[in-house]
Amino acid sequence: MNRKSSKLMLIVLVVAVLIIVQLPLAAAQEGRVLRLWHYESANGAMGMAWAAAIEQFEATHPGVTVEFEERGFEEIRQTAPMILNSDEAPDIMEYNKGNATAGFLSQQGLLTDLTEVAVERGWDQILSPGLQTTCRYENGIMGSGAWYGVTNYGEYVMWYYNVDMFKEYGVEVPTTLEELEAVFQTFVDAGITPIALGASEYPAQHIFYELVLSQADRDWVNAFELYQGDVDFHGPEFTFGAERMAEWVAKGYIDENATGIPAEDMGVAFESGDAPLMMSGSWWYGRFMNEIEGFEWSTFLMPGNTLNAGSGGNIWVVPANSENKDLAYDFIDITMSPEIQSILGNAGGIPVNADLELITDPKISELIENFNTIIADDGFAFYPDWPAPGYYDILVSGVQELIAGTMTPTETLDFLAAPYFEYRATVTGE
Repeated sequence: MNRKSSKLMLIVLVVAVLIIVQLPLAAAQEGRVLRLWHYESANGAMGMAWAAAIEQFEATHPGVTVEFEERGFEEIRQTAPMILNSDEAPDIMEYNKGNATAGFLSQQGLLTDLTEVAVERGWDQILSPGLQTTCRYENGIMGSGAWYGVTNYGEYVMWYYNVDMFKEYGVEVPTTLEELEAVFQTFVDAGITPIALGASEYPAQHIFYELVLSQADRDWVNAFELYQGDVDFHGPEFTFGAERMAEWVAKGYIDENATGIPAEDMGVAFESGDAPLMMSGSWWYGRFMNEIEGFEWSTFLMPGNTLNAGSGGNIWVVPANSENKDLAYDFIDITMSPEIQSILGNAGGIPVNADLELITDPKISELIENFNTIIADDGFAFYPDWPAPGYYDILVSGVQELIAGTMTPTETLDFLAAPYFEYRATVTGE
């Protein structure tokens, strides 16, 4: 037998062995279904990455079908406790992180403890200690204890701006809050409302929180978010945020009609060039890369802030009632792989485990660099709705009232304080 024939025979044998190995596996897996829920848009960075992960999962799990359902963010947020406490629970689900959401569900016994799996599969090595904050909960409080979720991307809040409009009206990217307000005023003087805002959902509270953070430090964040100290809703931090936001409405920087606008309409308004600025999260980045064609756009962090709203991204959770936990762990593994993470990064997301040499777009490189800068500066201040279950709705209502002028800053802060301290007392006993 010549060398070529020997090589061919070896290939045939290897293929035969692989088939023999795969057949029992396929037979064992045949008919199994992994039920997956997430709320990422199909044309967004995470949606594109998770679609690729589903393809890879099915290719490496012969006989297993992924039954994917796209559920809205609000739908999952509002119904998760009821769904996960029933036999309708999926096997794996994307869920919001923080005390009020994942922390609350972990306390209720509705989520699987992933601690051993996280160590076995190396997720604890992939995610830095800062990114693990939103994965781990003890008595419902994030930052320590058991793993109840796995963050699979990063996110932070920033200003998106229309570069062409900035050039047209002769304004520069601001470096201080005062310079930012001067930019706003230039547009107001030209008859343009500078900020696209959807105050019927989360975006307005992000502006409020960024203003609060302009006066805050790490100790303040730990006190508010982690209950590690006293919180004064009429202290300088919250007072500045509420009063300055009311001023922005009075000066025309924010349209009071924003109270009836959802986040989606806000994003569309910015995409259409109707407003020069929009404050929101990095989750819009990939979508804007795909959809904005009529003008140049870019981003900057809140001028003057060392702290910014942001964290590791939403987390994969495995419901306690999941019937296929082993498959759920395999799927998480795939989403954490450099291959899928690089797809996420190139689509405009912030990867946590990508091969950075494969990230070629300078716009995306800048996005990731800013994220890494915030990590290096210990600058993540999480999100204002995290401390208590239901606090998201309280913040939406309170900030809406502030924008509409139906509550004064003082009244708004009283409104926000009561449910915060009520829940905090149930956790800390104080």
